[in-house]
Amino acid sequence: MFSTFAWFVSAAVLLGVGTAMVYPSLLAAIGDVVNPVWRASTVGVYRLWRDMGYAFGALLSGVMADAFGVASAIGFIAFLAFMSGVVVAFRFKDQVRS
Repeated sequence: MFSTFAWFVSAAVLLGVGTAMVYPSLLAAIGDVVNPVWRASTVGVYRLWRDMGYAFGALLSGVMADAFGVASAIGFIAFLAFMSGVVVAFRFKDQVRS
């Protein structure tokens, strides 16, 4: 059976692969829907919020892990990620160009 370290390495590899698949798609989607004049600024704002999410997400999950346990912190972050997907699914329209 896997040791704890092997599970963490496997999870980190899967996280890296998932990020590598999603991140270029998100940047391309932003580039597709934004006026070319505003594209650079829009990508910069997107990156600002995304990178702040890494920093504040780590702090929030650390505080939650200390207060409620690691499983609760992971569950809460997963819930936030799911809810962001729900918001995107309902708020953003498909921008198909002909």
